[in-house]
Amino acid sequence: MKIAFIGLGNMGGGMAANLVKAGHEVRAFDLSAEAAARARENGAATAGSIREAVAGAEAVVTMLPNGKIVETVYGGDVIGHAPTDALLLDCSTIDVATAKRVAGQAAAAGYAMVDAPVSGGIAAANGGTLTFMVGGSDDAFARAEPILAKMGKAVIHAGAAGAGQAAKICNNMILGATMLVTCEAFALAQKLGLDSQVFYDISSKASGQSWSMTSYCPVPGVGPQSPADNDFQGGFATALMLKDLKLAVAAAQDAGASVPLGQRAEELYEAHDAAGHGGEDFSSVIRTL
Repeated sequence: MKIAFIGLGNMGGGMAANLVKAGHEVRAFDLSAEAAARARENGAATAGSIREAVAGAEAVVTMLPNGKIVETVYGGDVIGHAPTDALLLDCSTIDVATAKRVAGQAAAAGYAMVDAPVSGGIAAANGGTLTFMVGGSDDAFARAEPILAKMGKAVIHAGAAGAGQAAKICNNMILGATMLVTCEAFALAQKLGLDSQVFYDISSKASGQSWSMTSYCPVPGVGPQSPADNDFQGGFATALMLKDLKLAVAAAQDAGASVPLGQRAEELYEAHDAAGHGGEDFSSVIRTL
């Protein structure tokens, strides 16, 4: 299949490479010459513009920083320039309203489109083990699933357009809040004289167990390998967690939902980001706490 891939950053680069490994003909574009060069090293062809990349494509995959860019890319360079029978897959994490609006624009122009944000981070993007939360019609999902499956371990249909984004921001609100309380608990345990490994051995087998503890422990040398063991480099950046929490809190306000823990998590990660930790993994918030 001829696939255009737009956005070759930390996540998109690995995702595009996995599509190449799966035998697809990938034509990629990114504003970064360095990112484009890495894509060529991984077997993709590169284009000089988005319009060039999408010309003749059977599917278009985007992995972009925010909703404004997504809307600009689709409205200005994808819709009306890719063939109308091309499937459009936006894997960016953006607000629900923009996802629905772009999907509506695509549908009005005759395109099938899904929003398919991901969970799993850079390692999963490189390893092809992402989880995709997909919003769109049944037919669009059926077309998208085999493409997404080449980049992930799980592809789940969340519902209509925008449902993928809703699932992603709700999931990451849980993740942000549980990481905070996990960090608080380890810091408290240390101050109370408990060894971190001993506390882990107990809590990981008790009711305090969570993914943040047993798969992504924020204490170096405790539990499976995590960014904490690499001075919090790599993983899922604090700035990205803050972005997702802001999307979740904004969506809650629009929906009239009460999310006091989500709001507090946003405040704490905002302070952590402002203190200069935006590029570190989000579990580095233990340093601020």
